[in-house]
Amino acid sequence: MEMLSGGDMLIRSLRDEGVKYLFGYPGGAALHIYDAIFRQQDVQHILVRHEQAATHAADAYSRATGEVGTVLVTSGPGATNAITGIATAYMDSIPMVVISGQVMSHLIGEDAFQETDMVGISRPIVKHSFMIKHPSEIPEVVKKAYYIARTGRPGPVVIDVPKDLTSPFETFPYEYPEKVKIRSYTPATRGHAGQIKKAAQLLLEARRPVIYAGGGVVQGNGSELLTDLAKKLNYPVTNTLMGLGAYPGSDKQFLGMLGMHGTYEANMAMHHADVIFAVGARFDDRVTNAVKQFCPNAKIIHVDVDPASISKTVTADIPIVGSVESVLSEMLALILEGDDKPDEGAIASWWTQINEWRERHGLYTAPRYDNSGEKIMPQDVIKTLHEVTGGDAYVTSDVGQHQMFTAQYYLFDKPRRWINSGGLGTMGFGLPAAMGAQMADRDAVVACVTGEGSIQMCIQELSTCTQYHLPIKIICLNNQALGMVRQWQDMQYSSRYSESLYEDSLPDFVKLAESYGHVGIRVTKKEELKAKMEECFAMKDRVVFMDISVDTSEHVYPMQVAGAAMRDMWLSKTERT
Repeated sequence: MEMLSGGDMLIRSLRDEGVKYLFGYPGGAALHIYDAIFRQQDVQHILVRHEQAATHAADAYSRATGEVGTVLVTSGPGATNAITGIATAYMDSIPMVVISGQVMSHLIGEDAFQETDMVGISRPIVKHSFMIKHPSEIPEVVKKAYYIARTGRPGPVVIDVPKDLTSPFETFPYEYPEKVKIRSYTPATRGHAGQIKKAAQLLLEARRPVIYAGGGVVQGNGSELLTDLAKKLNYPVTNTLMGLGAYPGSDKQFLGMLGMHGTYEANMAMHHADVIFAVGARFDDRVTNAVKQFCPNAKIIHVDVDPASISKTVTADIPIVGSVESVLSEMLALILEGDDKPDEGAIASWWTQINEWRERHGLYTAPRYDNSGEKIMPQDVIKTLHEVTGGDAYVTSDVGQHQMFTAQYYLFDKPRRWINSGGLGTMGFGLPAAMGAQMADRDAVVACVTGEGSIQMCIQELSTCTQYHLPIKIICLNNQALGMVRQWQDMQYSSRYSESLYEDSLPDFVKLAESYGHVGIRVTKKEELKAKMEECFAMKDRVVFMDISVDTSEHVYPMQVAGAAMRDMWLSKTERT
């Protein structure tokens, strides 16, 4: 049997687990591990410029591929810098393994240099955590970590490794386990057959049905099955922010995103539905608005792999615990094989009502914003981005108005193409996420839609793009302010802009991009937008930073009225339902 040090065991275990990329940043407690990286060729390390970026890049790599992203950081500030990215992955159920170096075993608890209790600090935002006690247990712990991260409801797992347990001067027998079994961890796979049969029957009896699909459909590889089911039934589909791409965004049965900034037709259809088929969604507060007024006449079928998510916020009439893929497969088989069919007359009448809502206030039937002036409208930037990329790019975003405009106007036809921080709402996510997506597919078109506020949170990663030749395209909607904060201040605080404006302190983003060796393009005129966007994406082997000056006063609409029902929305600055 091969004899390896703890550090070599760790990297060999990653190789044997199939890990291709390791996003990280070195430091004293992790140096034995980094030396092991140097002495092998199978696992490629990506040197970021900040540990938060390592976690976001690994997170996006996971979202784009369905594999488990992997991070390596050192102890103390290296570990704590990773916390924001761990929380981001946790909130969005993204599988990730974070390996943190730790001070030597005999120094733990002594307030040693760069010591922090990584297991304790990360406990509320991980699915599980391990502290290595002896080098010989490293292979089994790594196997368990990846198994836990990817199964059931996915999530991040931390492995904390004291430095002395990775010493190159001690070796131990190495064998990577083929599989693991954890007695206390048995995630659901298949749903209950009786519940699936009940759900199929209720769905077929519906007169005003809505299929409400979330990020679980994307993460659970259920998009194709969901699309087949919706097409077979001719039922309307709406997606959460995390679920965009789970159903083709350009299809006529797609109602758009639902919720706080969802489309009028999606929110109205949800409110008036008699049956809601919720798949891989968790009835987040950004969807439900006031729970007591949520979809008052609907019976709810709720499918989720996590039993704790079912009836947590909204009570399910038919709960089904199981993987999206298996449940949808069984349900589709029942519907295809059975004699019962939907009431065609009722469904046709339902579509007539939905199309009337679309015509009245829908985002896609006519522009619902004023683009007659000279200013560049942010909505038009996203529509132009969609046109120039053929709707086929990987699109990452930061958090704010630009995120919502992208969710509304970039119609994602494929899963795993829309990569954003939904649950935690992490500014700084977009640029390192674009790096992770580009590492996942080196030949793909990758665009990061951001704002002048968010981009500055992790802008140092422009250096990482230079080092690894990651030709991402940055589309900055520059409105000279923290746009979403200012929108709320307009709507709720009589336009008292408390700390949401930058005055004249913004950098010259074109020169900043050029200083990193990239291309900068500034767009200030409406008539230049498309040509310069085409110029940007024609430079396939370069990072391009597009600094686009957009209307500084534009708001994101629709916007739900706080504390009300889904049907209660602001449609513009002066009009509400």
